[in-house]
This record gives sequence, C-alpha cells and structure tokens, in this order.
Amino acid sequence: MAQVVKEVRQSVVSDDGVDVPQKKVVDEHGTDVAERIVYFIGGLIMALLALRFLLSLMGANRGNAFASMIYSVSYPFAAPFFGLFNYQANYGVSRFEFETLIAILVWGLVTLGVARLLTIGRREDS
Repeated sequence: MAQVVKEVRQSVVSDDGVDVPQKKVVDEHGTDVAERIVYFIGGLIMALLALRFLLSLMGANRGNAFASMIYSVSYPFAAPFFGLFNYQANYGVSRFEFETLIAILVWGLVTLGVARLLTIGRREDS
C-alpha cells in the first residue's frame, strides 16, 4: 500500500521576534473514507457470494437457518447472472455454481471501478 508523506512548513516566532521556519513531516494515508467504505461493502458482498458458492458446492440444506440466511442475503447479488448457464435452483444437492463465481468477479470489478472513480481527482505525491 502506497503511503503519502506530506511536508508541512510552519514558522515559529523566536524570543527575539524573528520567524524561524520549521519543517514538520506529516504521515497521511492516501485512502479516503469513502474509498474505504466502498471497499468494505464490496468485500462484504464478495464474502457473501463466496459463502454461497461454498455452501452450494457442499450441498448445504436450505432448511438450516445459516444456509438459508446466506442464500437469501446473497440472492440479489447473484441473481443477475443465473441466466448465463441455465441455472436450476437445487438446494441440498452439491452443485458447482459458475454463476456465483462470475458474480464474484463482476462485483469485484464494480467495487474497484467505483473506488477508482471516487479518487479520480486525487493526486498522490511520490
């Protein structure tokens, strides 16, 4: 992770009334709060989709409360991709969900794109 170091010049008045310039190095992270929020939300979505993929791969029963919650919460993020490979919802049966893998990839790219758009005008000094 790149780190931005900014030099701030301040002047301090000495006892004899002369301004004495001083350098102060301020260490700042180059990441904005909005960018962090976007990465957090995108990571949360991708983690839910990864859990959905693993539960589907292992044939998790929809009757289980945890599996049902993961399937329900991740459904809106995976649903746009169900038509790609003739998706049939078979819960409780082991299935390799290509659609969910594609969803993870696309949501990762969307997250990266939105985060980059938020910081498009920011200039980092090297």
